[in-house]
Amino acid sequence: MDKRGSGNRQRVTMEATIITSPAKEKFLSSLANHKSALLENAPELVSAALASLDELDFPTTRVEDWKYTRTARISNGEWSIIKNRNKIDITPFLIRDLNADVIVFVNGFFSNELSSFSSSEKTSITIGGKHQRETKAFKNIFQALNVAYCTSAVNISVAKNIVAEKPIQILHIVTDEKALAQPFISIHSEKSSQLHILESFVSVGEKKSFTNRSLNITVDENAQLHLDKIQIECDDNFLLNEDNIHIADNGHFTINTLTVDGGWVRNSLNISLDGQNIEANLNGIFLPRRKQFVDNHTKVDHRFPNCNSNELYKGILDDQSTGVFNGKVYVHPDAQKTNAYQSNANILLSNDAQMNTKPELEIYADDVKCSHGTTTGQMDENALFYLKSRGLGDESARKLLSTAFINDVLYKVTNEKVREYVVGELVRRELLFV
Repeated sequence: MDKRGSGNRQRVTMEATIITSPAKEKFLSSLANHKSALLENAPELVSAALASLDELDFPTTRVEDWKYTRTARISNGEWSIIKNRNKIDITPFLIRDLNADVIVFVNGFFSNELSSFSSSEKTSITIGGKHQRETKAFKNIFQALNVAYCTSAVNISVAKNIVAEKPIQILHIVTDEKALAQPFISIHSEKSSQLHILESFVSVGEKKSFTNRSLNITVDENAQLHLDKIQIECDDNFLLNEDNIHIADNGHFTINTLTVDGGWVRNSLNISLDGQNIEANLNGIFLPRRKQFVDNHTKVDHRFPNCNSNELYKGILDDQSTGVFNGKVYVHPDAQKTNAYQSNANILLSNDAQMNTKPELEIYADDVKCSHGTTTGQMDENALFYLKSRGLGDESARKLLSTAFINDVLYKVTNEKVREYVVGELVRRELLFV
């Protein structure tokens, strides 16, 4: 039986409903000759992803998780998997004096020439290698696409009781027009280990591209993992990050998502607290302008007692930009003594800027301390008047207030060199006043 309507075709069989659409068929046809980088070491995962593609289509705003996030410019775009052959200077994208191991992807492909790292039994970095994903059930088409047509895969692990001597910077560079990058990264902090990861997304030139990156993290018992994510791309870039994090007993995980620049950005962060006495910290800033779009989706799943989660996201939106924050904290019946806090605050610098915010709590335990809140408003006119009365011009006063507004989030970046780099990029774009 065929059903036709709204441009989609559904072929119903006894096994599954196979969904096709013109946009999906066109998108998949451009990938037909590419074999997934996960095929050799995770063939069952790739098979599951390919099967899921039959049942999934690009989400529309009728899907709740994508209510404010339009994907038509991605689904209708023309994309190619492209290996860049030109010489690239990565110096501007490295953190000065950080002394980090560096893993570089160019258009989604691992670059041995540009990367610089040492691998040992204590801190292992493997290209390819064994990879795991929390489930073979893919919730949206982008998850399945990343696995089914992965461009390169990297596995990072820190051995038991080891404090990694160096941070690891994972640098994603897009260089070519209409490039589709789909890297897959696995990170494992074994029992009582410590690791600092810095992940950077940058572009060379004003060229249209789409990066669909998957990150899967496991934090074992008593381990600590700190992740700073810096996003600095151009107005023609599309960037989708899918992060899945599992944390065991006494684990500690912190992520700072710093969106400095980018045309279309979606950060989907899913954290599962799979033990007791866990602490998870989620922080973010985003400063879209012109017609840029930034979407932060977070889900924190409290499964066991005596765990803490803290979320603090702040946005400053200018011109005709759009922001989204959708944060959900889910507390299971057994997760007594949970402490969960969620806050999203935003400033609109323009009457044409839009912010869609939806913090959520879903609680099935009775002995908990949970709160959420959100505010969105204009710049404080009294504060502006005070600063201008002290000799500052209007633009300098606004930048100074913007700096004060996000300063508490910036200082969640505990590595001074990384924080200085981010502040420098914000100042260079005349977004902050220092």
